[in-house]
Amino acid sequence: MQAQVAEELRRMIISGELEPRSSLSEMALSETFGVSRTPIREALKQLQIEGLVEIRPRVGTFVAVPSRRDLTEMFQMKELLEGAAARLLALRGTVPELDLLQTNMRAADEAARDGDTDRFAELVFEFHSLIVTGADNGKLEAHYRTLMNQLAYTRLVRASLSRPGRLMASDNEHRRVVDLILAKDGDGAERVMREHVRLSQQALMAGIDDRQR
Repeated sequence: MQAQVAEELRRMIISGELEPRSSLSEMALSETFGVSRTPIREALKQLQIEGLVEIRPRVGTFVAVPSRRDLTEMFQMKELLEGAAARLLALRGTVPELDLLQTNMRAADEAARDGDTDRFAELVFEFHSLIVTGADNGKLEAHYRTLMNQLAYTRLVRASLSRPGRLMASDNEHRRVVDLILAKDGDGAERVMREHVRLSQQALMAGIDDRQR
């Protein structure tokens, strides 16, 4: 039961259904999930370990809000992991993920032309997931999934795409990565993927700054 509660709370936090800084009451959650407070408490401890929840003794439990430093460090790790994944995928040869990436790109091109930010954000998440899965490295993928949970990545993508011109630029960056992977250029794929992650981070930070003004 604890695992089921943790999985649902994780989903709610990552999707934004539970907003950053939201208070998480053990009693209210117990009623919502129809379980005792013990599995709720254990689930919240697990999410604290994952960086999704902040437990303040004698104050309460809250949906965690990454600091600017947290975001910087997590994007540095994202850059390393996704760069390595792009290299590994480029060197694997013909694998199913290559066809899926090209399908993803066709849909993303259409979403970018239409200015459909919500659809494009979904495809961004799929794009990066396909590259990590295609790398065929279980350790890398496990670390990446934990990192993406901590970033609540889908929500952050929408923030970065709010910057003027970012949607089309992101689409073009994805295209360059895919072209290099298809050309089996591991060095180039890693370099361009890392550049793309850095540009995404810059757009995100600028979007956050805009909202705080």
